[in-house]
Amino acid sequence: MDIRYCSHPDDSKYYTTEELREKYLIEKVFEDDKILLTYSHQDRMIAGGVKPVNKKLTLQAQDELRADYFLQRRELGVINIGGEGIITLDGKEYVMKEKDGLYVGMGVKEVVFASKDSKNPAKFYINSSPAHVSYETKHIPFEKARKVPLGDEKSMNKRVINQYIHPEVLKSCQLSMGMTVLEEGSSWNTWPCHTHERRMEVYMYFDLGDDDRVFHIMGTPEETRHIVMKNEQAVISPSWSIHCGFATKRYAFIWGMCGENQTFDDMDVCDLKTFK
Repeated sequence: MDIRYCSHPDDSKYYTTEELREKYLIEKVFEDDKILLTYSHQDRMIAGGVKPVNKKLTLQAQDELRADYFLQRRELGVINIGGEGIITLDGKEYVMKEKDGLYVGMGVKEVVFASKDSKNPAKFYINSSPAHVSYETKHIPFEKARKVPLGDEKSMNKRVINQYIHPEVLKSCQLSMGMTVLEEGSSWNTWPCHTHERRMEVYMYFDLGDDDRVFHIMGTPEETRHIVMKNEQAVISPSWSIHCGFATKRYAFIWGMCGENQTFDDMDVCDLKTFK
């Protein structure tokens, strides 16, 4: 498990490009027949990818958690961006089609991931945060995610936010998770730009070609920085950081949040006039 420690906003002013990427970028999310996880000390979020190709993969409690099993004191969110797969929770199977989501409550002991077709494997993107109570596990098909259309063509940010783990959909302790899909001709996301001091966030960008790039903007409004990202890479966004971006084509991204509250629109909008 890759460990990332917290950083102060003043420190980020002096980071080189390499240091920014080292501290915030999750460069590889998916690898064949492996579970890759990154543990962020920003609200102790865990983000990563599970790609079962030729074998089943079991989510284990690694030494960093000091737990008997992974979800002993945690909850889990999963969204599949690959081929059809199966997640087995303590013996119960959940069929996961492309873009399906799953919320797994604290206390589930065995979590096993598998693909139905090794030639078109599932790609399970996961977020996990600490939990204090066990809520009901729930499968969320893509069509049942809460749809929130936002933006317009004129501003190049027409998009639909699909909320999977959200108070309007199901109960969770602190984890929120969803997927934003931009429409053709749109490039900007998360606009108007903002921070939410009460929650951190992780973005995982996907649906990009090999030659496409996302320019993820972070930092404070007065000291902006950017990270250039490829398809299926993720980035840690501390609570003090703005987070917005644009790309060379339309794209999609999965966002996951945890922290003080779950109020989706509890944000502090940043005036573009103050950006530097």
